Amino acid sequence: MTARPSRWADELAFALETAERAGDILMDRYERLERVHRKSPRDVVTEADHLSEGLIHRAVRERFPADGFLGEETGGHGRRDGTAATAISGRTWVTDPLDGTVNYANGIPFFCVSLALVDDGRPVVGVVRDPSRGESFAATADGPARLGSLRIRASQKEHLSDFVVSLHLSGAAVASRVRAVRRAVRISRSMGAAALALAYVANGRFDAFVQQSGLSVWDIAAAGLIAERGGATVTDLGGGPWFDLARPERGLAVLAAPPAHHEALVALVR
Repeated sequence: MTARPSRWADELAFALETAERAGDILMDRYERLERVHRKSPRDVVTEADHLSEGLIHRAVRERFPADGFLGEETGGHGRRDGTAATAISGRTWVTDPLDGTVNYANGIPFFCVSLALVDDGRPVVGVVRDPSRGESFAATADGPARLGSLRIRASQKEHLSDFVVSLHLSGAAVASRVRAVRRAVRISRSMGAAALALAYVANGRFDAFVQQSGLSVWDIAAAGLIAERGGATVTDLGGGPWFDLARPERGLAVLAAPPAHHEALVALVR
């Protein structure tokens, strides 16, 4: 039986091509940066961030001129009908042009380009491009998650004690909650690029992803959809909705895990 084409097939093809082109920009300057600027006490920004986002923004404006655009570096650019990029109704392209900038600036090859289309408040197309490995994770809201041409699935491990988890917790009683998770799983990791780590849940490289703070919509829009279409249950840390376009910057938390173990992880991090 032939699979029905996705409603967003054209947008997915565009996102794959555009993210790959943006990734090429990153690799052209990898370990050859001319400028690294302090963005915050724990973050930096480079010329590669801006060049990557500029390419993506121009591509969106050329191919989908009526759509909104929301980028980490340049913020929101409204839709042709005058509505804001963060308005719930309508279409907005959301991008992190270089997720994992600190890794990138230090020569650590764990970073990515994240590009998503959000339609009426929910991600419907997502691409996470890892240019250092030449890999593209992708999904649409009506199709499977894929890595390149291969369909992928989230972890099928039977026991939580076998899990390798991307973990970043903060807030009240953080030490005891981190210990609780670490005791329940095999090992935890913090890789420094949330979009790529979350996308890894879609094919089981990470069995689960837990991050409590510091996430913006551009970090999770594409990767959360990919993990979800890979079969993971994706929520906030309380088990509620994981995506909110109206809260674009550093106000979101995500827990993604196989359905059989999701509730147990929610209980551990509360």
